Amino acid sequence: MRKMLATSDQQNVARAFIDARAWKTPLTVYPGAMPQTMAEAYAIQDSAIALDGRRVGGWKVGRIAAELVTRYGGNRLTGPIFTDEIFDGGADPVMPVYADGFAAAEAEVLLCFGEVGTRDYDIDSVRECIADVRTGIEIASSPFPEINRHGPAVTASDYGNNKGLILGPSIADWQGADLIRMPVEMAIDGETVGTATMEAMLDGPCGSALFLIDILRARGIAIPPGTWVSAGAITGIHEIRPGQRAEALFDGKIRVGCSIKSY
Repeated sequence: MRKMLATSDQQNVARAFIDARAWKTPLTVYPGAMPQTMAEAYAIQDSAIALDGRRVGGWKVGRIAAELVTRYGGNRLTGPIFTDEIFDGGADPVMPVYADGFAAAEAEVLLCFGEVGTRDYDIDSVRECIADVRTGIEIASSPFPEINRHGPAVTASDYGNNKGLILGPSIADWQGADLIRMPVEMAIDGETVGTATMEAMLDGPCGSALFLIDILRARGIAIPPGTWVSAGAITGIHEIRPGQRAEALFDGKIRVGCSIKSY
């Protein structure tokens, strides 16, 4: 993918999303021409990141549906996670969402980059630049209720539909652990809404890390040590409302949870 500079219309879309997020105002329609390619989506996203001004502490990675891969030229998308929206799960955080927009919780494995450098990686060697692996929950939320109904480029254009990250406990001896087959369960208000392993996640969390390195390099974005990767929804995208509680269980013993409030 070649980096695109945002047009004035794309900058206006970026500004509209930033304003809607800041003022907690729902967007009943997409605020401009919908991006038709991932390059257009990332031009909007890059413009929004620059206008926003906050520090990016990580990136969420999401899957593009198989039937859309040819059209969009890849099987994953990404969006920024700002440092001030990354929380320690040990503090049992209360996470804000856009009550009149879209809101969901996703059980995810979180990778923390060490020194990435400029070297080339493959699916095996990318492990060498990963410093930590944790359990966690990504909060997906956008002021545009239809964020996921118009394809991955629209999703990516509004920060990839991200509104925060909860860092759960580290996975002990993750280098030798069979992460792909680790059972994961997601519950909302104590009721199980999804169970799965990472076997269905394309080439797994390391594939997400490899994708992220490649796409950020193409966009000219640095990856400093300590950058988090939310590697993709394991049990699905589970819609959630203010007042509810989400809890993920990894390997039958590692728990991470949060409560949801209106933003």
